[in-house]
Amino acid sequence: MLHELRIYHSVPGKLPELNKRFESITLGMWKKHGIRQIGFWTVLVGVNSNSLYYLLEWDSLAERESKWNAFQNDPEWKTAKADTEVNGPIVERIENMILVPTSYSALR
Repeated sequence: MLHELRIYHSVPGKLPELNKRFESITLGMWKKHGIRQIGFWTVLVGVNSNSLYYLLEWDSLAERESKWNAFQNDPEWKTAKADTEVNGPIVERIENMILVPTSYSALR
């Protein structure tokens, strides 16, 4: 099992729009493509209060590549994403990491 940590640094003031896109559009698209999310977080106390953090779960890198590419290339997603950015981008930059659990991790 692999986990992917993705961090979306939103354009200042656009985090509510980013959250809305995930809640009302992205999660449905992920369900369509079989993408499994573990959870989403924002920062209550600390730096990066304009960022959205989330974890995805994958059986393998091959599964990730297949499902993520299908999602990214879905015409419905491309249209919906463009519609949410009609007034400009809402994401400044994205970081992502593929994580593997340690031998002592509760998640293995």
